[in-house]
Amino acid sequence: MEPLLTVVDYGVGNLHSLCKALDRVGARTEVVADPARLLAARALVFPGVGAFGKVMEVFAPVAAELAARLRGGTPLLAVCIGMQILFEYGVEGECAGLGVFPGRVERLSHPKLPHMGWSPVDHDGTGCFRGFAPSPYFYFVHSFAPVEPPGAGAAVARSEHGGPFLAAVQTETILATQFHPEKSSGQGLALLRNFVEHVRRF
Repeated sequence: MEPLLTVVDYGVGNLHSLCKALDRVGARTEVVADPARLLAARALVFPGVGAFGKVMEVFAPVAAELAARLRGGTPLLAVCIGMQILFEYGVEGECAGLGVFPGRVERLSHPKLPHMGWSPVDHDGTGCFRGFAPSPYFYFVHSFAPVEPPGAGAAVARSEHGGPFLAAVQTETILATQFHPEKSSGQGLALLRNFVEHVRRF
């Protein structure tokens, strides 16, 4: 049976927990390490392990074409570092990202880093957050985050750690979260389920 979601292996972390969570909400997943195979995927997952510069090295051979496909409507779930590389530039590694969204990924200003643990996320109740109570708690592990709005046509959710940052960005085809839904218990599974059900309609 054809996989629904193609999960990118950056070569720097264990993808088991994210794949297991996606399997629990009914998605068929495959893990690939060859960036060229991403260009033919039905829908993509950028997992939340890695550093900005190192991940962009993996994507370098296909970065421009991959960014064009994402802008063109290929569905994507992006978690933590996966969300960060969608922006134009990251100070971690001082390098360009895919540029799907305008803006920069900055180091958080809180004296205690990484930001690790449960924090509330303020959302507008649209898209994959439909049906969620106001300000649900999700689990974060990060020291960097996008701080600038992603442009027209995107809905955002925000959290705070030494200052506000983008906790999630949604478009018609992209769900990008700075938090880890696979580590966020029932709330995280509900969000992943909403994304999987949305992808099935494409």
